[in-house]
Amino acid sequence: METERHPFEPFLPENARILFLGSFPPQPKRWSMPFYYPNWNNDFWRVMGLLFFNEKNYFAIPGQKRFDQKEIEDFCREQGIALYDTACEVRRLKDNASDKFLEVVTPTDIPALIARIPKCKTLVTTGQKATDVIVESFGCAEPPVSGHVEIMIGDSAASPQIASRKLTFWRMPSTSRAYPLALEQKTAIYGRLWQLEEQMAH
Repeated sequence: METERHPFEPFLPENARILFLGSFPPQPKRWSMPFYYPNWNNDFWRVMGLLFFNEKNYFAIPGQKRFDQKEIEDFCREQGIALYDTACEVRRLKDNASDKFLEVVTPTDIPALIARIPKCKTLVTTGQKATDVIVESFGCAEPPVSGHVEIMIGDSAASPQIASRKLTFWRMPSTSRAYPLALEQKTAIYGRLWQLEEQMAH
């Protein structure tokens, strides 16, 4: 079975304070834009719209089933949000976007990503598969959904050239509609993460 390489470059603004990590993008036929969380039926950008602008369709292009990539990129730079995934090479065991049928062939080198965003103190996973990869990679405890643990990044034998840093690792509920939680409830949980981030920043 063929493997699939990650289609996007990591999005790592210089001022990034938070790195969001999903599992892997869906197939291109499910994209509404060539960027992170591209599936029109994934509510990540609706959660962000509700949270920051009190408008779930803030990042949607009116009259089209597409998100506005430029608006999203500008927003992420402004808020210090970095984006990538926990796998850079996968096999799809079924022809769908489900993490359940995604086999991670090559996990992402997280310490190398973190080294490129020196202001980043927080790592957030947005689903079970991504969480599993982080727990396996760093041998840390698995935080409960909407909870967090402290982890050390870059102190492994695999990355001796990268200085170690303590990060807060949050596990957020998936923004996939398959995850059984209302949009408003997911937004409230992501809001708590942001509240604590703001407190830590000051």
